[in-house]
Amino acid sequence: MKTRIRWQHNVAFEAETDSGHKFMMDGSPDVGGKNLGPRPMEAVLAGTGACSAIDVILILKKARQQVTDCYVDVDAERAATDPKVFTRIHFHFVVTGKNLDAAKVARAISLSAKVYCSASAMLAKTANITNDFELIEG
Repeated sequence: MKTRIRWQHNVAFEAETDSGHKFMMDGSPDVGGKNLGPRPMEAVLAGTGACSAIDVILILKKARQQVTDCYVDVDAERAATDPKVFTRIHFHFVVTGKNLDAAKVARAISLSAKVYCSASAMLAKTANITNDFELIEG
């Protein structure tokens, strides 16, 4: 896997991924950023949430669960000093569907956290990662 990060101006960078997608990242205003895109650490956190959510959806589909919607709210804290790594991350999954089995949803989240999500595995080296979920019928 490769990606190219190209400086645009000030502290703004454009990322171009192997799959051909581009997106902007920008530093915070206190270091010269103009809010042209997420901060790099926001992108890391968002990518981790998406990585886990993809796992959960694929596992639930395999378990023949009728999922109609899914989102995950990710809440994190970072160290106060450099390098300001993530020290705590909490995933709150909200899964909507018809006749969802709570045990299967819990298992899908656990499998993502413990086996499949590469991003979570990396961040777990510095962060205490927890999760919970709620189900909505619909």
